[in-house]
Amino acid sequence: MDLKIAGRKAIICASSKGLGKACALALAAEGVDVWISARSRGPLQAAADEINAAGGGNATAVIADVTSDSGRAALYEACPAPDILINNAGGPAPGDFRNWDQKDWFDAVNANMYSAIDMIRRCLDGMIDRRFGRIINITSVAVKLPVPVLGLSNGARAGLTGFISGIAREPAQYNVTINNLLPGYIATERMWSVLEAGARQSSLDKDAFEQNLFNKIGARRPGEPDEFGATCAFLCSQQAAYITAQNVLMDGGLYPGTF
Repeated sequence: MDLKIAGRKAIICASSKGLGKACALALAAEGVDVWISARSRGPLQAAADEINAAGGGNATAVIADVTSDSGRAALYEACPAPDILINNAGGPAPGDFRNWDQKDWFDAVNANMYSAIDMIRRCLDGMIDRRFGRIINITSVAVKLPVPVLGLSNGARAGLTGFISGIAREPAQYNVTINNLLPGYIATERMWSVLEAGARQSSLDKDAFEQNLFNKIGARRPGEPDEFGATCAFLCSQQAAYITAQNVLMDGGLYPGTF
């Protein structure tokens, strides 16, 4: 399917690896020029080189910490008229809420709620003026199915979800959509670290814990990053113009609810 986004420009936050990189690869494969970001030059440049070697859209590496105001400003200045914005940031460390202080909570809200809101603030009106925009916020299945060891993430991402629900509908009349993409267990470094933390808090060894978890997923396996990236790319397509204000689960059937 031609997604009709070749030649578009995309900002993809926190995209040197994991889910952000998967989205960058998928969009570039559709002919989208991508501005990717991370704090470390080495992994980021390696990701840009990989994207450029694959052909399609061009990748530009921007050293930027999206959880800081200066980092967000640098990323927006590098691509001041984006057609697509993919909000993403590393999740807080797993743990027990009894051990988290105010700074832990403020850092989580800044990284996984406010940073996305501030990038939307910078990009949204220009998208409306140009009559095309796709904003995808990478959140988590934990918004619907909280993970006990991910309390910081559960809270901050749920806050972002509520905010997005309040702003996502009005821009749709200008061909600007805002959606949240909720990954379940996708095979990234982050996923394996979360599983290791869960295993430590359980009575099972790591392999048994993982197998027990995957057996609860309809697909009986973790998702692949390229599957996640392809879903993101479709939500950015012209064909997806009538999808907005949605929380799109990509969890292999993990979430058991009807709604």
